[in-house]
Amino acid sequence: MHPSLAELGPRICIMGPSNSGKSTLARSIGRARDMPVVHLDQLHHRPNTDWEPRPLAEFIALHDAAIAGERWVMDGKYRVCLPQRLQRATGLILLDVGTLTSLVRYLRRTCFETDRAGGLEGGGEHIKWEMLHHILVAGRASWRGYEARLATVALPVVRLPNPQALADFYRDERLTR
Repeated sequence: MHPSLAELGPRICIMGPSNSGKSTLARSIGRARDMPVVHLDQLHHRPNTDWEPRPLAEFIALHDAAIAGERWVMDGKYRVCLPQRLQRATGLILLDVGTLTSLVRYLRRTCFETDRAGGLEGGGEHIKWEMLHHILVAGRASWRGYEARLATVALPVVRLPNPQALADFYRDERLTR
């Protein structure tokens, strides 16, 4: 049994591999609990570009301003600012999906979805070789490194190890996608 959504407190971090459902879950929690939703991908990338990163100092300043709030739900990893985020967080949700599920979700969102949670304003979605490589090769190893580090965090943690556990969480917490 894991902590309830209420037990995670007013500042919730959602982390997981690419295309695991972080942004959709953040949006659902934000709507249900009337919390500001922060998508780290949107802070890290310039709007109206093809996912062009901001300068690092600018991203960190935006991140640190976002975590200063008293209430938020935030999705994304970004190791460079993880320590200060975890210091402010009151709860953590860890999602996981297999590589094939992640790949299928990526292809679906780039080919068929026009407005997705966490999408970049004016950025558009299209298949990128770099993202395919990240999903199929680099991302899984990177996520395992995060998981090992997060195993020592002294916060209430909800671990959702597969899509069925995520669906059960939506149902149990009465969240809508």
